[in-house]
Amino acid sequence: GKEVVLANAIIAILTIGGQQLFSFFTFSCPCHVGQNLIYGLAFLGVPALILLVVGYALNNQTWRLVTGKSSPLQEETKPNRLLQCKLICFVLCSITGRALVAPVTWLAVTLINGSYYVCAMSEYVSVNYYGINPNITASEHRKILAAFPCSQLVPPELNRARDEVILLLRYQSQVAGWLLIAVVVITVFLSYCLASCFSPLSFLHFRYWSSYVRNEQELFDEATDQHSRLYAMLHVRKFFGFVPGRENVKEIRIPSLREWQAISGLAFLKRVDAEHYDYSLLHDWALKASADEKYLKTDEDP
Repeated sequence: GKEVVLANAIIAILTIGGQQLFSFFTFSCPCHVGQNLIYGLAFLGVPALILLVVGYALNNQTWRLVTGKSSPLQEETKPNRLLQCKLICFVLCSITGRALVAPVTWLAVTLINGSYYVCAMSEYVSVNYYGINPNITASEHRKILAAFPCSQLVPPELNRARDEVILLLRYQSQVAGWLLIAVVVITVFLSYCLASCFSPLSFLHFRYWSSYVRNEQELFDEATDQHSRLYAMLHVRKFFGFVPGRENVKEIRIPSLREWQAISGLAFLKRVDAEHYDYSLLHDWALKASADEKYLKTDEDP
């Protein structure tokens, strides 16, 4: 839908801006044999890999897929393994498509920029026709070529050869960048076409379904926030003796040292039965607290 397109556009724009800042402040080719390739590929690949992992991590569908289990309603009937596999593949493709937006944008922009590719590949260019002395050894050839990304390290008589090598590598890098963009655009278009062809829903029915899922999630999030707030308020009220935010509080409860110790510290979810958990130490205390309570009235003169 429009929201997905807008979100992907924002991700792409932020990635482009981040790439430009990242290159400006951090990239400096070592111009040394054996180091250029590692340095250039690291700047090309590592940020893309990080963005891919972050894209997976920030997608709620990833955690639904990781933590999801079969519904008790589905367990009553014989599971359709083929349908489950299709559903998992569809969700994985959807998650991967969203996660690839940032890393593909990074790779495309860096290839079109060309600086990383020039640094990584300079020492591997064929030099037979660039005016470099053919009598020097292969290792010396590579040493000279490795210095080409750094203009200050190149002797004046090799400036023309350097310019030719840089132009060739930028050409290769930019062609690769535009090919990557073309492949991604065509792949996305064909994926949408195939999804539409095999979808059991008509165009308008699909738009209604998308709207329903979005509204259901928004309402569920609102209900989750309100429900958890009201549920937590019961436990906080039991501990302190009043509802937070209420005016004209007549009395407050004085927790004991043992109770303060009971709700302090670290704790994970605690399973209390087959269907329920304690969410925190305060929650656990509230369910087990005794009836002994010490209150102090707040509307009396000291």
